[in-house]
Amino acid sequence: MKEVTPHQMEELWEEDLLKRYPENGKPEKAKEEFRNYEDPQRETVKEFYRINHLNQTYDFVLGKEKEFLKFDKKEMTLWEAVEFLNTLVDDSDPDTDLDQTQHLLQTSEAIRADGHPDWFVLTGFLHDLGKVLCLFGEPQWCVVGDTFPVGCQHSDKIVYPEFFKENPDSKDPRFNTKYGVYEPNCGLDNVHMSWGHDEYIYQIMKDYLPEEGLAMLRYHSFYAQHRENAYAHLMNKDDHQLFKWVDKFNPYDLYSKAAVPPNVKELRPYYEDLASKFLPDTLKF
Repeated sequence: MKEVTPHQMEELWEEDLLKRYPENGKPEKAKEEFRNYEDPQRETVKEFYRINHLNQTYDFVLGKEKEFLKFDKKEMTLWEAVEFLNTLVDDSDPDTDLDQTQHLLQTSEAIRADGHPDWFVLTGFLHDLGKVLCLFGEPQWCVVGDTFPVGCQHSDKIVYPEFFKENPDSKDPRFNTKYGVYEPNCGLDNVHMSWGHDEYIYQIMKDYLPEEGLAMLRYHSFYAQHRENAYAHLMNKDDHQLFKWVDKFNPYDLYSKAAVPPNVKELRPYYEDLASKFLPDTLKF
């Protein structure tokens, strides 16, 4: 895969999402509107998913959960974590002047402007914070990208499903059936998702946010379900109710890029006060 920075990979992935899932009632972006990092955007994303689909196995995910869910990498206040994430910005990228804080705020401010509850606003602000995984040495293919269950048959609704042919789990009888290691309608709380920033920030926030917000954090990149309905056979009634909130969140995640960047200095006191309602003084990553 052509070497790109984490920020560039994030931009390419988001642009690929917008091509796959254009906003309702609006045409897809013209081809010339998308960035070009010398290699065609599609080929870069395609190679990203080839590596992702090859390596995201059930045992790999269990290993990552064991490694990272000890939360012993770093302890920070929320704003320290946001500023830490800002170091992902690539100064050589000519297409963006936005740091990660502004990207987070674009989502949360769009949610706040529509009058949603304060926990919903905070969830929007937090949803990409798990990308600090890049700063702990994780490769991009297990930080961003569409997420999906592991431990069962890979759906053909997942982006580039043909790449799962080389995933060892696709040849393992424990994992390559419809339900794999799971039971019908067992509930997604009992399902292991592919490793990435969604699962990581969900696990960090598990004790602090309402279950609706936690579903948004964990499943906002689970397009095979909330756009393609590919895993309803693993979901229970509670999951179906929670996914109504994931569906409410999704437009803010994909379509809330503002022409004028948020004023971080002005907004910081509001978000620090908001965080104090729900979160401890420091968070363990």
